[in-house]
Amino acid sequence: MPVARDFPPRLMPAPQAAHYLGVSETTLRSLGLPRRMLGAKRVYDRADLDRFADGLPYDSTPQEENTCDALFA
Repeated sequence: MPVARDFPPRLMPAPQAAHYLGVSETTLRSLGLPRRMLGAKRVYDRADLDRFADGLPYDSTPQEENTCDALFA
């Protein structure tokens, strides 16, 4: 028998998409991300959410040298 696995669905309504990105629904809606139509529902595509998150800048650049390595190398 196949094993059930937990994974995010491909298409998500706003509350689930906001949770997936870790933002509020208000913030999600202000991001201008595309939505798809699934019958009468407007849903977010996980691929679009991932692409958005991948395009966000990092807070800082990686350190050139680990300070621990500098002290004990």
